[in-house]
Amino acid sequence: MTHSILRFVFVLFLVIKPLSAAADNTILILGDSLSAAYGLKQEQGWVKLLQDKYDEKDQSVYLVNASISGETTGGALRRLDALLDEFEPTHVLIELGGNDGLRGFPIKRLQANLRDLVSKSQQAGANTAIMEVHIPPNYGPRYTKLFTGSFETIADETNSELLPFFMLEIAAHPELMQNDNLHPNAEAQPLIRDIMYKEINQWLD
Repeated sequence: MTHSILRFVFVLFLVIKPLSAAADNTILILGDSLSAAYGLKQEQGWVKLLQDKYDEKDQSVYLVNASISGETTGGALRRLDALLDEFEPTHVLIELGGNDGLRGFPIKRLQANLRDLVSKSQQAGANTAIMEVHIPPNYGPRYTKLFTGSFETIADETNSELLPFFMLEIAAHPELMQNDNLHPNAEAQPLIRDIMYKEINQWLD
């Protein structure tokens, strides 16, 4: 995530396998800079590393990384219909909300957007998972509590899987963070890959 409202003007789709190759599980990842390999080469990012791991293990999982640096839940919502039509995912993983929180967006708007992201995905036949994103505590205890609780609330309402925030295991280690202290560095990416490999496999099961 990033304080800047500027976003990359492109979307990286990690199309590792040809679209004609059928996969048992096609996972659309809707994320922000934490999943878009901000500040790194794309092949260093955890999504690409995770796809490589699935390929090495010959697991029929195909990742579509539709993450954009600076993305908000509202921005993803505007893009979602086209993504669902193009990739027809069996699963949608939502790693969003951090930029909403960093900009102090209303909690009701965050929840409404998350709910709509899940609803559109489920209507398209996809299983859904929501990551429980956290923000720094300097936004005040009330807002921070309501913000973090929103992800479990919407996951419960929509029968979505609630995934833990992978940055909780990374941010406490300065040697794993970039100089901005917001984004994980290259050394952190394999660790995130392993965290997400475990969590996604449990979700798929």
